[in-house]
Amino acid sequence: MSSTPRVDPSNAEQAAAWDGQEGAYWAEHADRFDRAVRAYLPHFLAAADVSASDRVLDIGCGTGETTRAAARRASDGLAVGVDLSAAMLREARRRAVAEGLPNAEFVQADAQNHAFPAASFDVAVSRTGTMFFADPVAAFRNIGGALRPGGRLVQLVWQAAAENEWFLAFTGALAAGRPTTGPPPGVPGPFSLAEPDRVRNVLGAAGFTGVELEPHEEAMWFGADAADAERFTLGLLGWLLDGLDEEGRRRAVDDLRATLTAHETGDGVRYASATWIVRATRP
Repeated sequence: MSSTPRVDPSNAEQAAAWDGQEGAYWAEHADRFDRAVRAYLPHFLAAADVSASDRVLDIGCGTGETTRAAARRASDGLAVGVDLSAAMLREARRRAVAEGLPNAEFVQADAQNHAFPAASFDVAVSRTGTMFFADPVAAFRNIGGALRPGGRLVQLVWQAAAENEWFLAFTGALAAGRPTTGPPPGVPGPFSLAEPDRVRNVLGAAGFTGVELEPHEEAMWFGADAADAERFTLGLLGWLLDGLDEEGRRRAVDDLRATLTAHETGDGVRYASATWIVRATRP
C-alpha cells in the first residue's frame, strides 16, 4: 500500500523534511525514538482502548510502534499506519513482518487530504504525530470523515514548551548565549496543540465533540550516558548550531554536554516532559 502521496501544498515543507533527511534519521534511530517516549505508551494504549474487532487508523505513525501495538489488540480487525516518510514506513513494514502482524498495514500519505475510505475506522490514534498540519481543522475534518459515527479520536500531544524540560535544556544549550524564543502559538511544530483551548477549538471546528484533555508527565530517555545522548541529540538538533562561529559551536556543545551529564541516572540520561492525552468523538 505504498505510492507517491498527494501532499497538500500547505504541508509541502513538512513533507520535504519528513520524507527526506529528518525522516531518514528517525528511521535509522527508531529504537531510540520509541524508547524516549515509551513511558507514555501504557497511558496512550489505555486511552485508545482498542478492541479485538476494531479498525484503527494511526496518524503520523513513524516506524510503527503504536500501529503494531494496535494491531496486536485488534487481532480480528486492522491497524493502518499513515505517515509522510517513506523511510520510516519501510522500517515499520519490516518490523510488522518480523513480529508476524499481517493486520498491520502502512500507507504513505498526507492525512490532511488523503482520500480515506469514508466511515471505515472505529478509532483514530496518534502519538505525537498530529502537531505538524498547516491546516489542522482541515486535517482533523478529513480524519473524522474516515471514522464511523461514534468513532473515537485519541492523540498524545506535547504540553507547552515551558513544561518540557528536555526542550528547554537542549535549545538553551545549543543557543550558546543567543536569545531563544519558543515557536509561535499555532505554527506547525511540536507545540502547536499545546494549548487546551486551541485543541478544543480546532477539534470542534473539525466536527468532533466531547473533547477531553488529560495531563501526563513522564521522564524521557535520551541515551545510556551523556556521551551516547550527545551523539544522538546533535544528530537530531545539530541544525541549531547554524550561524555560530567555531567558538560558539564549542560553547554550545560544552553546554549540551554539561546538561546531559547533569541528567545522567542509573537508567540513562533522563529529562522531565509533559503531554496531553486528547480524546474526542465523531458524532
